[in-house]
Amino acid sequence: MAITIKDVAQLANVAPSTVSRVIANNPRISEKTKVRVRKAMSKLGYHPNFIARSLANQSTRIIGLVMPSSSNDYYQNPFFPTILQGLSEGAQENHYSLLLSTGKTEDEIYEGVVNMVQGGMVDGIILMYSRMNDHILTYLRERDFPFVIIGKPYDYIEEITYVDNDNVLAAEQATDYLIKLGHERIGFIGGDVTLVMTLDRLSGYERALKRAGIDRRGEYTLHEDFLHEGGQAAAKRLLSIEEPPTALVVSDDLMALGIVHSLREMGVRTPEEISIVSFNNVLFSELSLPALTSVDINIFDLGYQAAKGIIHMLQTGDAPAGTIIPHHFVERHSCRSIKQGAMAMTY
Repeated sequence: MAITIKDVAQLANVAPSTVSRVIANNPRISEKTKVRVRKAMSKLGYHPNFIARSLANQSTRIIGLVMPSSSNDYYQNPFFPTILQGLSEGAQENHYSLLLSTGKTEDEIYEGVVNMVQGGMVDGIILMYSRMNDHILTYLRERDFPFVIIGKPYDYIEEITYVDNDNVLAAEQATDYLIKLGHERIGFIGGDVTLVMTLDRLSGYERALKRAGIDRRGEYTLHEDFLHEGGQAAAKRLLSIEEPPTALVVSDDLMALGIVHSLREMGVRTPEEISIVSFNNVLFSELSLPALTSVDINIFDLGYQAAKGIIHMLQTGDAPAGTIIPHHFVERHSCRSIKQGAMAMTY
């Protein structure tokens, strides 16, 4: 004989509706009650039939993930599996599944989102990027469909639920670090200029230079793909400048690794001849030679909190405000002081 919700409710001494709310991980149910109900479920060997529940509630318990249009590049970057791990854990804790959108062009991705929404395939959507004038975001707003953005929105910041770092502050601190080491010829290597993250980091870099009274040189700012090859292209362009920079703020560890490798091939040593600070603090930043000084943006937490945010929205109807994930600076061996009278040292 099949075990039912009523059997669990009787053993746990709660109402059947309470068992249903525990299965949905409703935040209004106390942890004490959740523990008692889950013990009863385990003792009886009860497993929720999520398909039947979804049909009854007109809910799929699936969250759609929307990648940027350059998805092939995204897959190659260690940022992706880490943020996906955070998303997966946040969803799994609440018995939700993830559906990854496919498509190589913006039009293909847009069509995929429309199919997910109009086909009732997902309960909500997480945009894994934030860019200027995004027609997917506009579509979701017009449909009043639940969504969360990983990244600060370009518009409607007070009206959209998002998860992000303070990228302006992070880039400002990274640039300040190089300035304190005596560098004035500091370059900035960013990614896609339509991404809000790139614009914010560029803004932080410029703010630090301005406060230090250092003129920003346009030829020191380059934008490449967040890939090893993008870093290689940036390195070659920088060294072609008559007076190349002595330090770089690089928006991504993988790109920074490409820069270090290209510089080495051209006979330029890091950090002896050029210092580098990058972002993300993925595993290989510690294993590279030299180990990269990097801003740890807590990638896992970005994904985890995005999943929690959309699920909270779906369960309560409330749209949480923006969540800022803290970052921290990890000093390694890719920077050195060039102050007069200072010893050449790595940090």
